[in-house]
Amino acid sequence: MKKNIAIFASGSGTNAENIIRYFQENDLIRVALVLSNRSDAYVLERAHRLQVPSEVFLKEDWVSGEQILALLHEYHIDFIVLAGFLVRVPERLLHAYPDKIINIHPALLPKFGGKGMYGDRVHEAVVAAGETESGITIHYINEHYDEGDTIFQAKCPVLPDDSAIDVAQKVHSLEYKHYPLIIERTILGK
Repeated sequence: MKKNIAIFASGSGTNAENIIRYFQENDLIRVALVLSNRSDAYVLERAHRLQVPSEVFLKEDWVSGEQILALLHEYHIDFIVLAGFLVRVPERLLHAYPDKIINIHPALLPKFGGKGMYGDRVHEAVVAAGETESGITIHYINEHYDEGDTIFQAKCPVLPDDSAIDVAQKVHSLEYKHYPLIIERTILGK
């Protein structure tokens, strides 16, 4: 029996598309649903093009969690993947899916994590701090931003003349390469 993933995303959805494509021919795992907190998020168009059901939810539905959980049960969701999702996961969802919600962060946690640290803000902070490396951290979600247990990290060099854009390109490359593989390994217990 296939394991069903729900992807939560707030923006463009490049990681979500990469994950959906990765699992399209998989016999054990499939992306069954894409959820977004923004009706104008391009991830919804990507999901539509790839024939994955998608839903937009209201802030109040997210906070209470009841309708979100009902939707996840309706689609028989076993595992939740955050891919550019910028809203803190409520405790009700954390308790319903213990150790079954993962996120990817565009830096080597615990550095450059926490509330407000996402996307270009992270890469700009890495460059401003004079770091010699950056990368990705795939981690479980808990009640605090970017503090859940680390599942996997991958590194890339940050050269002295790298801009935040250069770092972002290197980090995106790591995301596309590793996130689907780590999702698969985590779900299947490999």
